[in-house]
Parts: sequence; C-alpha cells; structure tokens
Amino acid sequence: MSATTLPAICKDLDGDDRWLSIHKRFVAECKEKDPDVIFIGDCILESLQFTDYWNQHFVPMHCLNFSIRTDRTQNILWRLQNGELDNVRPKAIVLHAGTNNIGDSSEEVTEGILELVRTIRQKLPDVYIILPTLLPRGQQPNELRDKNDQVNRLLRERCIGINKVQIVTVDSGLIQSDGTISHHDMFDYLNLTNVGCKKVFEPVCDLLHQILTENERERDLTPSE
Repeated sequence: MSATTLPAICKDLDGDDRWLSIHKRFVAECKEKDPDVIFIGDCILESLQFTDYWNQHFVPMHCLNFSIRTDRTQNILWRLQNGELDNVRPKAIVLHAGTNNIGDSSEEVTEGILELVRTIRQKLPDVYIILPTLLPRGQQPNELRDKNDQVNRLLRERCIGINKVQIVTVDSGLIQSDGTISHHDMFDYLNLTNVGCKKVFEPVCDLLHQILTENERERDLTPSE
C-alpha cells in the first residue's frame, strides 16, 4: 500500500506519512493480538488511552485503541475498509466519530457514522457496537456544540431497533449551569482530562463490563464437544 493509493481525504498533509504509518501499525496489531474490545475513532478516544482511567479500567478488558486525533468519519471509513478489522473477533467495538467533521452538516455527519456502523457490522456480524454520544466542545456555547447535539438526536432516532447497537449518553456533568465547560474536564475545551474521562467513560466502562461478563457466561453454558 502506498500513499499514492489514498483518497484525497486521507492524503498526507504534513509530509511525514505519520497517518499512514499509524494505520499500518493498527493493521499489524490485528494480526498479532486478540482483543476483546476495540476503540475506533478520533481525538476523544485517542487521548483516552493516555489517561489513568484507561490504564485502570480499559487495559484489563484487553482493549486496543485504533483512534487518530484528526480523523473525520471519512478517514475512519477508509481505515476500516483497508484492514483495521481484519483477523480479529472482538466482542465489542466502541466508536466515536464526527466531532472533526466541522464542514459537514449534522445530517451528513449522522450518515457518516451510520456508514461506519454498517461497515463494522458487515465485517463483524455479531459484535456489539457502542456509540458514545458526541461531546460538547468549546468553553462557551457555540454552533459546533449545537451541531454535535443535533447529531446525537438524529443518531438516537435512526439507531432504534438496530440489533447490538447501543448509544450511550456520556456528556453528563460537562456543561456547567452557566453553559460553560471547565478546563478541569476538558483541558483545551475539546479533549478530556483524567477527571473528565471518569465522568464521560464510566457508563461505557459499565456497559463493556456487562457485555464481556454476559459473553463469558454464555461461553460457560456452551456444551463442550
């Protein structure tokens, strides 16, 4: 695979091919490791793996993190179509995408996320797909925050009845009574601190624990051959 085969959305903009190198590393990890959970997404999930909360709660669940800070839904789709979910059989996927799609409408972002869900389901028919809601962004109320909220509403409507796809509301407690976001929760008003990670990802952690526990119970009940 060479950089010249990449679509325009994935072209190297910095001149050092870091994006493609990261993608290739993720593909290699699919061949070398056996994860129970894979996190796929953008800056929100990428920064999570460098926190104490990740090490304490998600590492013991045998998680891999295939997230790239600047990725939009289009970038993630290309990655999924080019090997990142090959050779693995995780029990759950955590997908967070769309907050970087600044130039797209809420409808376009929603459809982009749903296309990712369809692609994951095609590759892994039995996997649980967890969709944490898009987080608010910016210290003060702003249009991008409103758009993320609209995407969350649209996704809730369109995911009703889809088997093994669950939206998890994760923004509780981030917006203060005056409408602002504290730097104690989001150090740059987009990415999470350790304190913010606990607030946001605790319900995701609880759901993953439930899924993995149920999976173990089902395996224990399966008669041996």
